[in-house]
Amino acid sequence: MSTLQDKYSSVVSAAQSAGISGLQVQEQDGILYVSGSASNTAAKDAVWNALGAIDSSYSASDINIDVQVSGLNTGAFLTVATDESNLNIRQEPSTDAAIVGKVEKGSSVTLVEQTSDDWWKVKTEKGQEGYAYSRYLRA
Repeated sequence: MSTLQDKYSSVVSAAQSAGISGLQVQEQDGILYVSGSASNTAAKDAVWNALGAIDSSYSASDINIDVQVSGLNTGAFLTVATDESNLNIRQEPSTDAAIVGKVEKGSSVTLVEQTSDDWWKVKTEKGQEGYAYSRYLRA
């Protein structure tokens, strides 16, 4: 077992426990890639929460998690599940991008596109479109 697999063993075991289908774990060029398909957002969250326990800022550059929630279709309603604050809706899929709107915790947005594992394009109830951090969205 590699040192990266040791370092992130809790992330891998969380993915196994959550029943991530098609789970692939491979190391390449000093990065551990973890990918697969989650049957629901709770399974996806289990993987991200395991990473959060190791790296609370989610800034580690030696791990790449690509776990998509299968069965989420365009037009699906998602609930904003932030801890305390509003969810920022951004112009581009980046924390550096301009904020084009905010959505309150507990309110709904519509899924436009699962752009990446981290960023989903959403539409607010007021019709604003932009990118939101998928970690704070629940089906």
